Amino acid sequence: MILQPVVNIAEICAQRGIENVVLSPGSRCAPLTIAFARHPKLNVRTVSDERAAAFIGLGMALTTGKPTVLICTSGTAALNYAPAVAEAFFQQVPLLILTADRPPEWIDQLDGQTIRQQNVYGQHIKNSYTFPADLSHPDAVWYSSRMVSEAVNEAMAFPAGPVHINVPLREPFYPTAEENITFDAQVKVIEEEASEYTLSLDQAQKLSKELQQYKRILIVAGQDKYKPDLLQSIAEFTKATGAVIVGDLIANVHALPEAIRHQDAILACPDDEKMRSLQPDMLLTFGKSIISKSLKLYLRKYKPKAHWHLQPAGAVADTFQSLQKIIRCQPEQFFKALSSTNHTSTETTFTDSWSEIERKASDFLQNYTSEAEFSELTVVAKVLQQLPAQSNLHLANSMAVRYANILNLPANSTVQVYANRGTSGIDGSTSTTVGCALANSGITTLLTGDLAFFYDRNGLWHNYLPQNLRIVLLNNHAGGIFRLIDGPRQQPELEEFFETRQELNAENTARDFGMNYTSCSTLEELQNALPAFMAADAGAGILEVFTDSKANAASFATYKQALLQAF
Repeated sequence: MILQPVVNIAEICAQRGIENVVLSPGSRCAPLTIAFARHPKLNVRTVSDERAAAFIGLGMALTTGKPTVLICTSGTAALNYAPAVAEAFFQQVPLLILTADRPPEWIDQLDGQTIRQQNVYGQHIKNSYTFPADLSHPDAVWYSSRMVSEAVNEAMAFPAGPVHINVPLREPFYPTAEENITFDAQVKVIEEEASEYTLSLDQAQKLSKELQQYKRILIVAGQDKYKPDLLQSIAEFTKATGAVIVGDLIANVHALPEAIRHQDAILACPDDEKMRSLQPDMLLTFGKSIISKSLKLYLRKYKPKAHWHLQPAGAVADTFQSLQKIIRCQPEQFFKALSSTNHTSTETTFTDSWSEIERKASDFLQNYTSEAEFSELTVVAKVLQQLPAQSNLHLANSMAVRYANILNLPANSTVQVYANRGTSGIDGSTSTTVGCALANSGITTLLTGDLAFFYDRNGLWHNYLPQNLRIVLLNNHAGGIFRLIDGPRQQPELEEFFETRQELNAENTARDFGMNYTSCSTLEELQNALPAFMAADAGAGILEVFTDSKANAASFATYKQALLQAF
């Protein structure tokens, strides 16, 4: 008989507003599978590969902002969730992970499909719980429902993240033919009212007074979702203070016309005098990771006098080695509160220096990519230009995200950008994009390399292929990034042990999963293919662009040389 407290896990999740569930088939998890699959308010999908399933769930949670439930059977199935769990932890994405398990007395007894599952995700989890194996006592029933509420609340509390419940289950797993599954609408549910994380008037006035000591204010935005209210508050703050806003593509501040979007190009300038003209005396930061190595190295060398980080709760990284103050509030609250107070004007030479060099970098990149030979950099430029308005862009790790960050999107672009930069692995890029496409009706484009794509083909192995999915695959038949890094490119083992050359193409993959397929090997072919590929009614498709790894390396070296000469 399936026990009611296990069935009630699904009911508690539904009452807490969870909508999406991704499960992987198994016998030990049957009670959980049946409970969630039969709940009328839950959207349940099954994905056989647990690693892909977890990243698909991650993509859903990234897009909706609500926890996705992951369900798997016992044994190594739980371990296959680990890469996505780590990504969710560092990218602060809410997941509720339910792993079925053997009862505790059978652990380490050589029983099949049994490992040590308690705390299996180690330090890459916000919290880990063990569901009661014996539910005969009323206190155990109370404890089980309380635990589920606590886990959901923990997943959503700032900073959001993954939470694990290990669920030991005894046989029988399946209900009898005459047994009905009922959901207890009166089950105990504990809700948590989220904090607003606002500044008091006294705090705002104190911080404003301190801020007036600084005339050269630089805001650096880390990875974050597209937030219109935040962008509006930043715009008001920069107008009031003359501050400069810099953000990687994944920071989603490109919609601001005044944002500095080409810092990778700008900070390649070898002129120390120009670099000092860009040096802030106050650095304000918010958000998560930074892609631009140039920006990180620049701010570590040309340090500000003061550095404040804006974050409501959780651990704070000292990325630029200059952190002095942590301000516990939402960034939009800070910018809104301080833009309404009086400010001494910043140095116009500071803002002018950033604006001038940004215009120069933007013009250089536009001219260079419009005239340069066929290479991955010019391919990415053409793809970014063709992205539909109000669409989603996912960037796979390795070179795809770096190329895109160099070029960025036009000012006022309405494209929302995502990337797995919590751990920066290539392992779940396709699956995460699929999850996003399943949770959002807009065109969702993945820009990926061949190793990342073929590594994660199982992200397409299920029955839910979203027709709004577009995959642009840069296939140079190798791990091309290793030709661009000084260390490996100088080693005799480069081609065999670093690049790991492969001769695959995606045509068979597209056919296997019922996707449209187009290939091209020139800029002209690419430009002809992109409009139809990106059309709203085109259906799910793969556009494979074949390039040469050695030629890409040579072209990128030419680009860097031209960049140095331009500044």
